[in-house]
Amino acid sequence: MAAEIVNPRSDSDASAEQEAGAEPLDSFDPAFALHRGGKMAVQATVPVRDKEDLSLAYTPGVAKVCSAIAEQPDLVHDYTWKSSVVAVVTDGTAVLGLGDIGPEASLPVMEGKAILFKQFGGVDAVPIALNCTDADDIVETVVRLAPSFGGVNLEDISAPRCFEIERKLQERLDIPVFHDDQHGTAVVTLAALRNAARLSGRTLGELRAVISGAGAAGVAIAKMLVEAGIGDVAVADRKGVVSADRDDLTPVKRELAGFTNKAGLSGSLDAALSGADVFIGVSGGTVPEPAVASMAKGAFVFAMANPNPEVHPEVAHKYAAVVATGRSDFPNQINNVLAFPGIFAGALQVRASRITEGMKLAAAEALASVVGDDLAADYVIPSPFDERVAPAVTAAVAAAARAEGVARR
Repeated sequence: MAAEIVNPRSDSDASAEQEAGAEPLDSFDPAFALHRGGKMAVQATVPVRDKEDLSLAYTPGVAKVCSAIAEQPDLVHDYTWKSSVVAVVTDGTAVLGLGDIGPEASLPVMEGKAILFKQFGGVDAVPIALNCTDADDIVETVVRLAPSFGGVNLEDISAPRCFEIERKLQERLDIPVFHDDQHGTAVVTLAALRNAARLSGRTLGELRAVISGAGAAGVAIAKMLVEAGIGDVAVADRKGVVSADRDDLTPVKRELAGFTNKAGLSGSLDAALSGADVFIGVSGGTVPEPAVASMAKGAFVFAMANPNPEVHPEVAHKYAAVVATGRSDFPNQINNVLAFPGIFAGALQVRASRITEGMKLAAAEALASVVGDDLAADYVIPSPFDERVAPAVTAAVAAAARAEGVARR
């Protein structure tokens, strides 16, 4: 399958809309024009030009291949697309900044994710939007679909169910299962933070970070920063800093409190920012300017909410040495597309049974290294269009998989 941007609008489509009394949406909005008919197509990799081609691609030739796979199941990786295709699975409950909009409305985003896999990692992907939200139903459905795929990318599934779904799928499947909203965000954040620290002549161990948001991304970022050796990190939710003395914590947040906040902070996010070296925003909302001003000299502000960062770059630049956002119209965009295509490409290349913490850390290190000697305050993370990114991440992830014993070739 090849993911292609297409615009297969036909005159009959437009006529049908006009007969229904509606002005065609794509007559005044280019986004609708691009999406008409979907953004993807299935493309054959072999020709079917004549009877001989047909007999090889389908019956009777296909029977030989089926029989061989039945006798030696591992041959499925060599004689089907399995080892080069990923399922992009959602239930439509946490789509971009739109929230719970349902499976049908999520499809444009899942198609977009699939074409990013292809464009930036050379990985084929299939969007799968499920009409169920129960965690066990999702797990059972994906397990039943898994024989067709070499990996599963979970996407836009709301917390805390996303943690349970990923964990159960990882336990039951022997292919990579990766929730990009968690780990993709964490990998790119760590890469940018490594370079920001290098720019300032500091190490991660010298930094104290505060994360706004204890959802999927916030929890994953906290875990990865701890794995990478951050000096300390505190995470705040709507009720303040997640700390062991709170009696309103979910199981996920109780676990989070156990490995974060060594300083024992409590109270509000604003108070926690006093003297902090790093702010990481993955929650939305607005951080008051006085709280940003109270951070340590030479601080880093990564305000990643879209479309409105928690701290506007104009405000952040008054106090911070390095500013990053989730937007493409400002420097230092923290964009998951820098991570997930290469991570899956590397995992699929070696037929990894799973994606380990070591593989994610290797991806972050490789991504950071792409910046090299060009490091600057407005360039701590490469552009998604930098052609060095995917090969660097792919190679690092494949090497880490082999080193950690999860590679099968």
